[in-house]
Parts: sequence; structure tokens; C-alpha cells
Amino acid sequence: MIDFRYHIVSLISVFLALAVGIALGAGPLKETIGDTLTGQVEQLRAEKDTLRTQLDESAGDLADTTAYVDAAAPQLLAGALTDRRVAVIALGPVDDDRRKAVDDRLAQAGASVTAHVTLTESWTDPDVASYRQALVGNILTLLDPVPGEDEGAQTDLTYALIEGLTGADPASPDTLTLDASSVLEVLSGGDSPLVTLQDPVETPADAVVVLAPAEQQGSDDASPTTAADQKDLVDAQLGVLTAAQKLTEGAVLADGALDEGSLTEAVLADDELASTLTTVSESEEVPGQVSVPLALAARIGGVNGHYGFGDGLTVMPEPVTLTPVDRTPQSALVPPTGETQG
Repeated sequence: MIDFRYHIVSLISVFLALAVGIALGAGPLKETIGDTLTGQVEQLRAEKDTLRTQLDESAGDLADTTAYVDAAAPQLLAGALTDRRVAVIALGPVDDDRRKAVDDRLAQAGASVTAHVTLTESWTDPDVASYRQALVGNILTLLDPVPGEDEGAQTDLTYALIEGLTGADPASPDTLTLDASSVLEVLSGGDSPLVTLQDPVETPADAVVVLAPAEQQGSDDASPTTAADQKDLVDAQLGVLTAAQKLTEGAVLADGALDEGSLTEAVLADDELASTLTTVSESEEVPGQVSVPLALAARIGGVNGHYGFGDGLTVMPEPVTLTPVDRTPQSALVPPTGETQG
């Protein structure tokens, strides 16, 4: 058992060690320790200054490169999407500057933007699943083509969205069909709208650009979700891109950086998706924004790819020459007098 004398000896030892340290630090080791610390501080300061200089130089080089790409963009994009009509679908909240920048690049490529659509939380919220199912019953009769019977409500709604944005009246190709307009009205109406429309949609689109949200729902900054919920969210988002590619001339995902959890990463992880869906990473930066119209033109021309900087990505889409758009009205043929249609 430890007695009082043991505590006394321990305390004396501690104070002796402290006294020796003070004596040495204030005496023979004072200058040595001081010089060592001073040298280390000066070295760290010099390294910091060097790193700061290198960072400033890198930032300057990046700014110069960005300015060059920005200045070259009109020439790079000219004629890439002449007369094409593009609907822009945001899969969630997207920065207005980024959306506008993509619009500007599409315009430089000769395209016009027919719609800005944003998916709301109700698009995938499990709590409104029954509401989505009810909407499907009202919409299916308006769709052509109709999804397969076993596709599920989420796919049915995705088809409805794309057909609502692209349904052109054959007799008046510059006008949406009544069914397409009705579909968009249903999706954007009610107490829990599934989508929001920036402006009324009046002109059908030929192709689609899908903007990945700034922050994925279920990320650390959002309300917690299970792994199953997160998978359902990603599947629903990629379902929009898949349907857009299937039902239009072409579609492109304009994503953020290629990292774990990004939609591009999910596409590249699936060989089937990677072979059919086109992605552009870092669309918040000028090079990515310029690549979006080029990638869309390539996809319309039958070339699939994944563009950006990183493993598995191509720096720039290859140029293609697209067939001019034909919007000749198609009216029902009237048989000559005395003949009947068989």
C-alpha cells in the first residue's frame, strides 16, 4: 500500500526536475535552445513565403488560362448547335450564375433554351410517394410513348417530364402539343409540385441539358438519409438523364467535380450507363461550361463521352457536324377525289 512518504518523494522529484530544467534553460542551454527555435521559425516563415508566391503564380496562370478559354469560346462553339432547342433541367438547387453561364454557352453555339425546370424535393421525397403514384394515373393517358408496365411511378413521371418538354405538334412544330402542356401543368401544380418552371413552356425542345445540384440531398450539409434513400435519389436523378437521352436527340449531364458521391462517378461505375450517357465535369468553371454545348452536339451526332480533367475523362469533346434541323409541318394527307385511304 502506498504511504504518505511515497507521495512526498514523488513531489520532491517533480520539483527537482523542474528546477534543473529552469536552471539549464536559463543558463548553459539558453542560447542553444533560443537559436534553434529562432532558426526553425525563420525557416517556416521562408517556406510560407515561398508557398504563397507559388500559389499566387498558380492562381495567375489559372486566371490567364480561364480568360483565354472564355475569349476563344465563341469561335470554338460557333455553329455547334445551330437552330437546336434545348431544355435545361436542374436536379435540385443550382446557382443562378452557373445556370446563366450554361445558357450563354448554348447561345454561343447557336441553340435556344426553351425551358428552365427544377426538380423539387417532392420529386423523390418518400413521404409523398402516394401523391406521386396518384399523379401517374392522371398522366399516363397523355404520354406517347408510354413507359413499360413494370417501370414504376418514378420512371413514369420522368417520361412525363421529358415528353412534356419535347412534345411537338407535328402540324405546328414550333408549338407544344396540348397533351405536353397538360403534363407540365400537372407536374408543376398542386400543393406539392414536383417541378418548378422558371417561365411558361411554349416551345418544344430537341435536346436536354441536365444540371446536377450544387449539393446532393443526403450530404453532410443536408438532413440525414439512409444509404437506401441516397441510392434511390441517385437512381431517380440518373433516370432523368437516361429518359432524356432516350426520348430526345441527345442529353448531357453538366456535373460538378468528379469525386466520390458525384453523379458522374455513379455513371462511370456502371458500364451500361457509361456507354450511353454523356457527362461534363466541373461545369461551374469556364472550361466545363464551354464543353457542355460541344458535348451535347457530339451526343446528338452519336458520339458518347465523359469530359473534364481526371482519370477516365476526355479533356474536350470532338467536333461533329450535325444535320440541319427540319421543322417542316406534317399535316394529315388528304386522298385525291374519288379515292379513300386504305
